[in-house]
Amino acid sequence: MRDLYQEIILDHNRNPRNYKKPGDANREAEGYNPLCGDHYKLWLTLDGESIRDFGFDGSGCAISKASASVMGTLIKGKSADEARAMYETFRKLVTGEQKPDIEEAGKMAAFGGVSDFPVRVKCAILAWHAMKGALEGADTVSTE
Repeated sequence: MRDLYQEIILDHNRNPRNYKKPGDANREAEGYNPLCGDHYKLWLTLDGESIRDFGFDGSGCAISKASASVMGTLIKGKSADEARAMYETFRKLVTGEQKPDIEEAGKMAAFGGVSDFPVRVKCAILAWHAMKGALEGADTVSTE
């Protein structure tokens, strides 16, 4: 299973999904981890309470880029409340508060092993913090 999870992370790092700025984005936030240098900008297109589109750009380690990519595939078409709930599930998963449940976590489960490397937790959760910030109207979020 760990090999499959590693492959998901490597694939999303090499071929990030939604690596673009949507033309009609109406929410944005910047996420920055000053300790390691991961730095992303992301955009949401909200249609009422529904996330119609998502995009991001920037640079960082494989875990941070893959996390942003996977997140985008999961939140598109969801409500803002569903995206916030996914943020909580992901946070618990990468901090080790919750063990990966394939049924509930889906592709998020690929990041379950991050909890074994505490220094990488901030890499994995950076884009998720930025997405939550964009939903709440924050311009910039930091892992520090």
